[in-house]
Amino acid sequence: MMVPRRNLWKSQFLLERKPDRRRSDGPVVISEWLRETPELLPEDVDEVTVAPQPQPAVVPQLREATGELAAALHVQRGDLQEIVELLQTRNQIVFYGPPGTGNTYLAGKIARYLAGEEHGDHVKTVQFHPSYAYEDFFEGYRPAQGEGGQIGFSLEPGPLRRIAAEGNRDKPFFLIIDEMNRGNLAKVFGELYFLLEYRDQSINLQYSPTETFVLPPNLFIIGTMNTADRSIAMVDAAIRRRFAFVELHPQEGMVEGMLARYLEAQGKDPLRARLLDALNSELEAGDRDLMVGPSYFMKAHAGTDVGLERIWRYELLPLLEEHFFGRLSRKQVHERFGLAAIRRKASRGVGAADLVMEESMEFDGEPLEAAFGARTD
Repeated sequence: MMVPRRNLWKSQFLLERKPDRRRSDGPVVISEWLRETPELLPEDVDEVTVAPQPQPAVVPQLREATGELAAALHVQRGDLQEIVELLQTRNQIVFYGPPGTGNTYLAGKIARYLAGEEHGDHVKTVQFHPSYAYEDFFEGYRPAQGEGGQIGFSLEPGPLRRIAAEGNRDKPFFLIIDEMNRGNLAKVFGELYFLLEYRDQSINLQYSPTETFVLPPNLFIIGTMNTADRSIAMVDAAIRRRFAFVELHPQEGMVEGMLARYLEAQGKDPLRARLLDALNSELEAGDRDLMVGPSYFMKAHAGTDVGLERIWRYELLPLLEEHFFGRLSRKQVHERFGLAAIRRKASRGVGAADLVMEESMEFDGEPLEAAFGARTD
């Protein structure tokens, strides 16, 4: 960029009139230098070259969801477009739901679509866990080898600070936080809580108190939470206020009917969808957060009887045993939620309430009519 020499003196004049103005502006610094050393100014040149200033970050317009994306993800286009609009207006959302609802998968697919296939490096993923801290997420001191082989510590950026420093400020960037509710969120975010709510303001940093940091408006955050362990109930109001929460539930919203659409697209028998509906219908009587998502039944080996049996025995039943620990014995869990029992329920098309009535119509394993005789009235 070329700045006229007369404008440089004007910049210095403005600086003297406004002492609070930042002295890191390129034209101002050059004008001060030229004023102190006027002999270095070329007499036959009216303009001097100034390095281009950093590109300001803007909120990019996210692309609309397409029917092709919806078909590839086996969801409704309207549901996808609502997610895009939420990201556009809120910048940060959370997908939450029971196991197997595809929270992480959908977050990754949506983020990569919105970033563009040619910008795969614009999407980063981190996973929270109980020992994850601010120093891991934003910045902290790490052991480093110094001069002479001495071991010391250096301040290193974490994934959030690295992606915030990326160029292409007019392009969208995405940070996916997997298993967000497993971390101590207040400990991980620290003073960044403020920036999640006020994207247009800056804040001094814990380990860099002389620096100010702004969360770029072109950075979008998608978190995922699993509701099975109930830890989402302990997410504080500060996080709930700063994120839009989108429920992904097997029987509601975007995930409802996903398995049936997947099987139809693959030209497969809809048995797995009926089994999933029967299982969740039985689980709904206890707790809707314990329901099972469709991804368990979308694996390649789920299409065979042997594969389905293994999924049930080694993935679903252990999960349900843990869920019902202290309420149902292992034998009761297998009798109520085993594959054979769910097959019978799916074939009869009965719900949990019907099953309770059927069980109550038995006495010592015999139907009431057989035990006490048929009614004659």
